[in-house]
Amino acid sequence: MSGLYQLSDEHEALREAVRALADKEIAPHAAEVDERERYPSEARDALVKAGFNAVHIPEEYDGQGADAIAACIVIEEVARVDASASLIPAVNKLGTQPILLSASAEVKKFVLPSIASGEASVSYALSEREAGSDTASMRTRAVRDGDTWVLNGTKAWITNAGESTWYTVMAVTDPEAEKKANGISAFVVHKDDPGFSVGAKERKLGIKGSPTCEIYFENCVIPADRIIGEPGTGLKTALKTLDHTRPTIGAQAVGIAQGALEASLAYVKERKQFGQRIADFQGVQFMLADMGMKIEAARHLVYTSAAASERGDSRAGFIASAAKTYASDIAMEVTTDAVQLFGGAGYTKDFPVERMMRDAKITQIYEGTNQIQRMVMARALLKG
Repeated sequence: MSGLYQLSDEHEALREAVRALADKEIAPHAAEVDERERYPSEARDALVKAGFNAVHIPEEYDGQGADAIAACIVIEEVARVDASASLIPAVNKLGTQPILLSASAEVKKFVLPSIASGEASVSYALSEREAGSDTASMRTRAVRDGDTWVLNGTKAWITNAGESTWYTVMAVTDPEAEKKANGISAFVVHKDDPGFSVGAKERKLGIKGSPTCEIYFENCVIPADRIIGEPGTGLKTALKTLDHTRPTIGAQAVGIAQGALEASLAYVKERKQFGQRIADFQGVQFMLADMGMKIEAARHLVYTSAAASERGDSRAGFIASAAKTYASDIAMEVTTDAVQLFGGAGYTKDFPVERMMRDAKITQIYEGTNQIQRMVMARALLKG
C-alpha cells in the first residue's frame, strides 16, 4: 500500500535538499535582510546555484519540469527561514505562468530559458492603485502601431520590481469592449525596453527583503510578437494563472507558520518559569497542539490544490482560493501565537517570530485578498 496518499520519495528528497540549503545559506542572512530592507542576494545566488529558483519551467525550455507540488515545497521550505527569499521562486512562477499558459512558442523560447538558468527573473504586473481587487478597471493602455505595441500607464505593488529582467504586463487594448474584461491583453516587457522605468520602493510592514515598486510605461515600445496569446484574452489568462499560483502563496504561508512553530518549540523547552519549563504547562501545550494541527491541515490543502491545478481539475479554482485563504489565515494566527509564547522577548528583534508575524500579514492580501477569495469560493459553490 506504499504511495497511498503520501508524497513521493522525490518530493521528500527535494524537501530535505531545500531545507538544508535554506538553513545553511538563507537563514543566517534573514534578520539582516529584514533590518536593512535589502534584496536577499545570498538567497538568490544559492537558489540559482542549486537550481531551485524556478523548478517549474518545463525541460523543453531548459528547466527542470518539476510538478506543482515540488514548486510549493521549494517555496514552503525557503519561507520557513525567510519569507522575502521565498518570493524569488514564487514570483518566478507567477510571472511565467501566463507565458506557459498562453504565449506563442517563440515567446516561450525567447523568455523562459533565461529564467530557468537564473540569469534573469520575472515579475507580474496586474494591479494598479485604482484597480486592485477590481482588476478590470485598469487604465494602462497598449496601442498597436505597425509591428510594435506602445504601452502607457502605471502598475503598482510589483513584487521584485527593479530586480527582475522580464515583466508580464496586463494592459487595455480595446477600451470600447462591451465587457471591460474582454478588452485586456497580456504582454512581455524587458527592463531595457525604451519607455520602461521602475519607481521608488514601498516602505512596508513585512517582506522587506523583496522590493515592491510601481513600474511606469511612457510610450514604452515593444515588438508586436511579445503579446501573450490573442488580443483581449489577457485577463482570462491572468485569472487562470491565479489558479496555479494561489497554492504557492498558501505554501509560503505554511512555511512561515512552520518556521514560527519550530522557533516556539525550541524556546518553550528552554525557558523556565515557576521552577519548570514553560513547555510543561498545559496551557502552552494546547497552544502548540493547535498550531501544529492547523499547519498540518493547511499543508495538505495546499498540496491538494497544487495537484488539482496540475491536472486541470474542474474544482481547481475553488481549491486554490481555499488553500490560499486557509493557509494565510493560519499563518497569521500561528505567528501571533508564537509571539505570545515568547512573551516580551517575542516583541523584540532578538528572535525571528516578530518578523514572521509581520511577513505573514501580506499572505492574506496579495494575489487576491482573502475577502475576494471567499467570493470566488462562494461563486464556485453556488454554480455547482
